[in-house]
Amino acid sequence: MIRLQNINLTPPEDIQQLANNHAIAVNLGDTFPYPYKIEDATTFLDLATNGSLGNVFGIYENNTFVGCCSLIPQYDVYRINAEIGYWIGEPYWGKGYATEVVRLLIKFAFEELDLLRIYAKIYEYNIGSMKVLEKTGFEKEAIIKSSVIKEGQIVDEHLYSIRKK
Repeated sequence: MIRLQNINLTPPEDIQQLANNHAIAVNLGDTFPYPYKIEDATTFLDLATNGSLGNVFGIYENNTFVGCCSLIPQYDVYRINAEIGYWIGEPYWGKGYATEVVRLLIKFAFEELDLLRIYAKIYEYNIGSMKVLEKTGFEKEAIIKSSVIKEGQIVDEHLYSIRKK
């Protein structure tokens, strides 16, 4: 069973051990470094503590840290929205954890934060994440052509969203 807990309760060593993986970094923005050092985990925890990263959670199966997730509430006229983000450590891929995490974040966003819309931006090659979003009720709104440069390659970004019913 998956549970979310305050990321600040997660030791930086646990984060660094799973995050130091090119297969994860390639699907995230360049602010997620690779290689991922212990100093990067410490900086990440500092930013999460001061609220700079929105609502950030550690993902746990029982007492085992398996990844991170977040909801970043938007501001001004976009304040009814939040951007969702998540990564699961590679040893835990294919077990349905990401799908369960997204369902928990949807519930939190709509019931606790009283938001009306959640969105995600996915690189064109991250088919697994697209499937997770589609399984949890997200719809593809757009393909934003040639909008991202990742590792020297220009790629499309797929915009997904789900709205509160």
